Amino acid sequence: MTVTAGAVGLFATAARGLEPLLVDELRALGATDAKEARAGCRFSGGLEIAYRACLWSRFASRVLLPIAQVPAGDPDSLYEGVRSLQWEDHLEAGGTLAVEVTVVRSPLSHTHFAALRVKDAIVDRFRDRTGDRPSIDLQRPDVRVNVHAQDDSATVSLDLSGAALHRRGYREEGVQVAAPLKESLAAAVLVRAGWPDIAASGGSLVDPMCGSGTLPIEAALLAGDVAPGLMRDYWGFLGWRGHDAALWEQLLAEARERREAGRRRIPPIYGFDSDRRSVRLARAAAQRAGLQGAVQFDEGDLSHLDGPPDSAPGGRGEVPDAVGSVPDGRGDVPDSVGGEPSPEGGAKGLVVVNPPYGERLGSSDTLGPLYAELGRALREGFLGWRAAVLTSDLELGLWTGLRAHKTYALYNGAIAVKLLLFDVVPERFAGGGGAEAKGSAGRQMLADRLRKNVKHLRKWARREGVTCYRLYDADLPEYAVAVDMYEDRVHVQEYQAPETVDPRRAQARLRDVIEVVAEVLELPADRIFLKVRRKQSGSDQYGRLSEHEEFHEVGEGGLRFLVDFTSRLDTGLFLDHRVTRGLIRDHARGARFLNLFSYTGAATVYAAAGGAATTTSVDQSARYLDWAARNLELNGLPSGATNRLVRADCLEWIRREPPASYDLVFLDPPTFSNSSMMGQATLDVQRDHVDLIRATARLLASPGTLIFSTNRRRFRLAAEALADLHPEDVTQKTTPPDFQRGRGGHSCWIIRHGGG
Repeated sequence: MTVTAGAVGLFATAARGLEPLLVDELRALGATDAKEARAGCRFSGGLEIAYRACLWSRFASRVLLPIAQVPAGDPDSLYEGVRSLQWEDHLEAGGTLAVEVTVVRSPLSHTHFAALRVKDAIVDRFRDRTGDRPSIDLQRPDVRVNVHAQDDSATVSLDLSGAALHRRGYREEGVQVAAPLKESLAAAVLVRAGWPDIAASGGSLVDPMCGSGTLPIEAALLAGDVAPGLMRDYWGFLGWRGHDAALWEQLLAEARERREAGRRRIPPIYGFDSDRRSVRLARAAAQRAGLQGAVQFDEGDLSHLDGPPDSAPGGRGEVPDAVGSVPDGRGDVPDSVGGEPSPEGGAKGLVVVNPPYGERLGSSDTLGPLYAELGRALREGFLGWRAAVLTSDLELGLWTGLRAHKTYALYNGAIAVKLLLFDVVPERFAGGGGAEAKGSAGRQMLADRLRKNVKHLRKWARREGVTCYRLYDADLPEYAVAVDMYEDRVHVQEYQAPETVDPRRAQARLRDVIEVVAEVLELPADRIFLKVRRKQSGSDQYGRLSEHEEFHEVGEGGLRFLVDFTSRLDTGLFLDHRVTRGLIRDHARGARFLNLFSYTGAATVYAAAGGAATTTSVDQSARYLDWAARNLELNGLPSGATNRLVRADCLEWIRREPPASYDLVFLDPPTFSNSSMMGQATLDVQRDHVDLIRATARLLASPGTLIFSTNRRRFRLAAEALADLHPEDVTQKTTPPDFQRGRGGHSCWIIRHGGG
């Protein structure tokens, strides 16, 4: 393959959530046909485009050059396919290589063994033809081979990046703060927050909890037009036989010129942290990045952050003692920084922060005051600025007392996070700026958001034949409710407000919600049902709210179900399981189906309607089993020998059931349970899911399929402990469109046994 002869297909990998940014970036670099793909972007271009993507991409993880598609139905066919390729065109016989293999729905279940077979194929080809062979170098090989196996074939690529592109070169390997922010995610946060435009207009940046300085350093690289790869000294193409050294040097020279010109355009950038070691690490990283004097890092506590360091009107930047001192030789502070909002309404600067969010550095139960302190600092000292806060919990965003005008879904490693963007102006304050004006503004924002969602989701619902769907899910943090449409009725669930929120204010907001929902949807009050959703535990998880039951019949997927809006917190039909239920129906024909923790039997109805040979539904609640029987009957599927309903403790029942009894199993346990039927035992899905999945998988025939689902927020599958079962993450595929923007904790995996 001669890359310089013309455009070829290329692939850039990226973390989830960064794909749209990566597409725009690659197009700006000159790539053609750039399109989003799963975990990355496909694009076309010659060698110059490939090199530019390596050097300039702030969002890509790797840049791959596919060279062949080979059979991969088993390790031997993969070996033969790889061995047939002309590796001598890419690698010297005495060179070094490394191999990485990824699999998706592939018969190649063991990636390490598949990588060994690929390595053997390349080595054996060289040995047979030259008598010499390349050696293995896992750190800095001449050529890094990437193999992505999917179904019965595999794409073989050269990894031109060599090492992950987020490793810019300014961090000292192995010496970091806890839970450092990945550089590519930091760049995404800054671009989503509008930092390039703010910087171009002379606005400053402040990170009051900077850790090792990733956000301020990435901000300086962006503002200074510095290629993020310019600091690296190793690339995956340097030892590749197709490498064009002259072209690469030309691109490096161009990048160096742009860096020199851009440095003069870097506006004031400050990072503060209360941890002295973090500040030392940040300063060292800035120096390695060539940004000494361009970014200022100092010790400073959030409680002492009273405004931007250059807040003196029109001043040259005396920094308050609480947050350090101004860098030497910074010159004048742009007029647009600090003070009141400009008449044009443009942001005068950006406060960007990645505070702890309970995953690794602290408990979410104790972080509310920290977010409240951040909100105070913003409201009191940064009027006219924009703020960007990265968090895994939208409830924590409420503690700031600010209303986000935009929310983006991103991933910090495996952690699903939200980027909240705030304009720090009185109209956006949740608790100040005049109660009447704020109440009116808040209602209007809620009404505007609901109308926007209605316009978008009604079109989708009509097109897909969906009549029950989520319309709103705390889209505006201060209106923390979920609004679900059930045909011509609305179910509103209020998330519990933090204790710091005045109960009267929370009640006023709730009144706003009910009134705005009625107004926008043009519904009478008797068709709107309200419940307060609080954190549940133990037997309260599906606790009774009222002794009065009021069933309504609704449709989904051509089937009918009974829902209850009054007596229980949940209605009896989990709307976020809609796609999962369809998946069950697709797999059900001729199968012996088992529904564990079956609730009201909605999944059982789908399986029976899909042609299951038999269904068995197990739950400890007589009420829910009766509900399931009514749902089956409603669809002409009477319970009995064919559709068995079993009242039992699922944990004990699983242990007693004979192995290999079912072809299709749906396992959707409660997040937590200490029901009296379990004796002294408790079930915690995070703690116990490995044992629960293994015990359930024992019931699978061969071939057989287990679908495991949970709605525990921030759930983490113990993938290593279940590696031999090869769980396939289908969370994204089974999350309905109406649940992809909200608080939902839907997670789903498929485990196949035997020929399934």
